[in-house]
Amino acid sequence: MARTPRWLRLLGVCALVAVLAWRVGPAALGDALRGVDARALVVASVAALAVAAVSTLCVAWRWVLVARGLGLELSLPDAVAASYRAQFLNVTLPAGVAGDVHRAVTHGRSAGDVGRGVRAVVWERTAGQVVQVGLALAVLLAVASPLRSVVTDHLAVIGTVGLVLVGTASLALRIRLRDSASRAARIARALVDDVRHVLLARRVWPGVVAASAVAVIGHVATFLLAARAVGVAVAPARVVPVAFVVLLAAALPLNVAGWGPREGAAAWAFGVAGLGAAQGVVVAVVYGGLVMVAGLPGALVLLRDGARRSRRATGRATGRAPGRVRVDPPAGVDGVVGGARA
Repeated sequence: MARTPRWLRLLGVCALVAVLAWRVGPAALGDALRGVDARALVVASVAALAVAAVSTLCVAWRWVLVARGLGLELSLPDAVAASYRAQFLNVTLPAGVAGDVHRAVTHGRSAGDVGRGVRAVVWERTAGQVVQVGLALAVLLAVASPLRSVVTDHLAVIGTVGLVLVGTASLALRIRLRDSASRAARIARALVDDVRHVLLARRVWPGVVAASAVAVIGHVATFLLAARAVGVAVAPARVVPVAFVVLLAAALPLNVAGWGPREGAAAWAFGVAGLGAAQGVVVAVVYGGLVMVAGLPGALVLLRDGARRSRRATGRATGRAPGRVRVDPPAGVDGVVGGARA
């Protein structure tokens, strides 16, 4: 039963891709695919690796700041290695968040507190998404493009509904926490304390915002590399608003290893921007490929972890004390994910 939602998600993504191919048209997709330049694709792959190195460092730093704010020890080199491994697992396993679940649980176990380890990853991911949404709104409202009118037409409604929901939830939470001693209330109080004393702490939030902003810029740069490889011959300023829309869709917890809503959003956004829906689908596919290439260092981390596990097993067999390893290899990832998206 635990596997059913994953199969349903996979079927949904396949159906979405099939509908996209039907609506866009095989001929249009074929024309867009023929626009992909092999040499530009190789150059884009190399550049994506370099851009991802900077983005991964920022994400790891953000994780370190939040983890230390929660009282957990985490070194930057360990965080970088775990972040690379998480990226690789996220883009190769169907759940899309297997790597993040694994690094959260593994770090929590090594630190002696799985709960706080999970909270650290959840909060740093949440902070990153909040910064991404803020940057996306700023760009979509500031940059002149056909997408700006779409945003402004719906911004008042979205903002009003959002404020009502946040206000209602805050009031209900305040009333609930005032007198309740239930387990749910204790958890809610802990979450509120995390936001107040960790995320909003002076030693944490500036670094978290800065690291998140640089990471988002890295994702946008990778999208621009994909557009260039496909042959989108327009100024980058026309593609940047589209990139933010696609990245927001890619963050929805409805994808399979990143695929699905991203391609649908790209087709819609490219169409609205006058760049062609078929070209949007191909750019999104190439972007997904660049993301996978950029995550390949994570495979090296997995190999290193496997070698360490082998040495520890050999040490136990020969009676020698195994060396200290900070982060365990990802054995049992499927088991972790089965109990737990992006």
